[in-house]
Amino acid sequence: MNFKESLSENTKRQTHIKKNLQLRSEIIQLIRLFFSEQNYLEVETPCRISAPAPEAYIEAIESENYFLQTSPELYMKRLISSGYPKIFQICRCFRQNERGAKHIPEFTMLEWYCINSDYFYMMNECEALIKYVACKLGFENSIIYQGESISIDKPWNRITVSEAFDKYACVSMEKVVAAGLFDETIAEIEPKLGTDVPTFIYDYPASCGALAKLKSSDNLLAERFELYISGIELCNAFTELTDPEEQRKRFEKELEHRKKAGLKKYPMPEKFLESLSYMPKTSGNALGLDRLVMLFADTEIIDDVVAFTPEEL
Repeated sequence: MNFKESLSENTKRQTHIKKNLQLRSEIIQLIRLFFSEQNYLEVETPCRISAPAPEAYIEAIESENYFLQTSPELYMKRLISSGYPKIFQICRCFRQNERGAKHIPEFTMLEWYCINSDYFYMMNECEALIKYVACKLGFENSIIYQGESISIDKPWNRITVSEAFDKYACVSMEKVVAAGLFDETIAEIEPKLGTDVPTFIYDYPASCGALAKLKSSDNLLAERFELYISGIELCNAFTELTDPEEQRKRFEKELEHRKKAGLKKYPMPEKFLESLSYMPKTSGNALGLDRLVMLFADTEIIDDVVAFTPEEL
């Protein structure tokens, strides 16, 4: 019996994806190099936190009297409020009941923040980051994903969420929001986004941006964007809300939604709210690193780019 024949089924999977894990390592190194060249400070914040952001549709995992972070957002913003102008972090995040082809309960997030900037600045920086990584990996003009060529050297598409609904759903965003069907409808739109050129969709309904600044020209919209490449949602970004009173009201609303849905009661993140009044104008971005590796590895399954799946633990 040779070495490969003696491997267990689980170990065979790790052997099969070795090339993808090597690619993953290279991508992480390139991300760190990009942010170093942009004068960002790499930081580490706690994985076990006292209170997650109280969002109605994200479930945190409890750890004794703490919670495993669903995102490093609140603590990174506390650093911004303490005088750190440009920071980034690559870290593990945890969310209950997330398992599928593109979801896993323990995943890797790239998150970064920059003061004196807004969500349009962040769009530019996000595009620059992915182009930088692609170029260093040898993808200068396009990425081939599942047999389709996605151009990255052409100007990336930017459309409002309202325009996306008009074009791909044939129903207005306003009608969908009023009917309480926004999430269901945008899920049908997503596979159509970024199929030839990466696409940013921006200006989400205010109700879909719990931590985002509202547009001064239209307070029914939040300064939020997401990036799609070949139908894959890669990131979620905002011009950050810096008003602690408004943020408290939004959190209270989210906590009420959780209560009505019979979900776990979260404590109010008081220390975050205390720090928010010191936070300058800032934009932030949360990018799913596993999904970025999936894109460059040309796979539709997140299992192909992680060393161990939950079923193998």
